[in-house]
Amino acid sequence: MEIGDVCILKTNLAEADFWLQRKGSIDTVGKPTKVFYEENIGVKIRDEYQDKIDPNYLYYYFVYLYQKGAFKPFSRGSLNLQNIRVSEIKSIPIKFQ
Repeated sequence: MEIGDVCILKTNLAEADFWLQRKGSIDTVGKPTKVFYEENIGVKIRDEYQDKIDPNYLYYYFVYLYQKGAFKPFSRGSLNLQNIRVSEIKSIPIKFQ
């Protein structure tokens, strides 16, 4: 199962549960935040998974991925301005027990 299967991911998603920083340095792209900014990638759990996944748990899962450096391989760009793509975030595997 992938993140894209259980979440809606897109930019300018004001009603998202949280957001991922889409642009910045290689060390800041993918950083989860609870503050809306239209350029960031919004992450919203799909309705059919609302009873299975807690948005706060998923937020901290993304914090874990960020701290682990999971977004660095997806980072694109030159010099200090890097970005990540929604399509690559959707392909991150996720497991539930």
